[in-house]
Amino acid sequence: MFFFIVFVKLDCKYIDFVTYYWYSFVNFTNVNVNYTYSIGLMSGTSLDGLDLVYVKLNTQYYQDFEIIHTDTVPYSEKWKTILQKSIDFSENDLTKLDIEYGRLLADHVSDFIEKYAITKIDFIASHGHTVLHQPEKGITLQIGNGQVLANKTKHKVVCDFRSQDVALGGQGAPLVPVGDALLFSKYDYCINLGGFSNVSCQKHEERIAFDICPVNIVMNFYASKLGMDYDDNGALASKGKLNHRLLEKLNQLDYYKKKHPKSLGLEWVQREIFPLIDEMEADVSNILRTFVEHVAIQISKIIEKDFTILFTGGGVFNSFLMSRIRILSLGKVVKVSNRLVNYKEALIFSFLGLLKIKNEINCLKSVTGAHKNQVSGVVFYP
Repeated sequence: MFFFIVFVKLDCKYIDFVTYYWYSFVNFTNVNVNYTYSIGLMSGTSLDGLDLVYVKLNTQYYQDFEIIHTDTVPYSEKWKTILQKSIDFSENDLTKLDIEYGRLLADHVSDFIEKYAITKIDFIASHGHTVLHQPEKGITLQIGNGQVLANKTKHKVVCDFRSQDVALGGQGAPLVPVGDALLFSKYDYCINLGGFSNVSCQKHEERIAFDICPVNIVMNFYASKLGMDYDDNGALASKGKLNHRLLEKLNQLDYYKKKHPKSLGLEWVQREIFPLIDEMEADVSNILRTFVEHVAIQISKIIEKDFTILFTGGGVFNSFLMSRIRILSLGKVVKVSNRLVNYKEALIFSFLGLLKIKNEINCLKSVTGAHKNQVSGVVFYP
């Protein structure tokens, strides 16, 4: 019998090589391959609903994974209103909401398990729902009480992935880049188009990531003024007129001049984006047209020519937005399954939960700006 050990930095240039030959070695020697089965939960700032995935993850060769079942549960109007207004809640009200939302998550998880007759669950990994995110003040809060979720579902729960990083001087976001590096290293850029757009890529042998700009959190807000949940395929935006003065003001916002690590939250949108738009444009179609252009410009600024890009998130289904990104950027957009587009973040939170349980780094200082890499998250037992 012989052994060999490979020490490797978290560098995408080497990940594929190492993992491929490790996987080949495991298969060749008939070593038992261990899989873990988990449920991942993700609720984004765009309030599209709660995403749930049931995934199978290889505990050694991370690119060997399978999304088995998926679901998105839309929020009721009552819950949508509560989550929208929660940013202004008192500390006492937020404590109550944390418990109530934990119960809601548990109910949806139980329904998901029953719907698909799921019997094997090693853990549940929950992002929760971000209510407050002010890392410059040392504040971040994701509601969805982990103990309540564990008690009601009778399963181990991993959650609260952000607060430790903020306490260590980091942005607490984005968290997905570790998953991008270890699950999707064949792409040069991984860009999510959700409530906010964020990017993850490899630069100078380091994984970097940051929030680029708001997307659906703004566009859905203005679409709602016409009684719509969102602008389907960008139909309204495509008929609007570009407000050049507003576009110029948006592109001049100080955030875009900052270097990474950096992140965005609803508070910033309410302070910087909404007042600017409301002052300079009243027509919703024109607002959407202008904001689509703003998003496309900001994304195109970070993409290098001929590099491959994996786009995921709800914004991918806005065909007008994607057409503007393709026209303005010089990268190669890679098409993937709708399931991966919709559920990549929930999948990665399952993966972050696995890394936490294995006591492996799941939060990178090169991404968040924290003082050190960390094993982030809190584990709750029923």
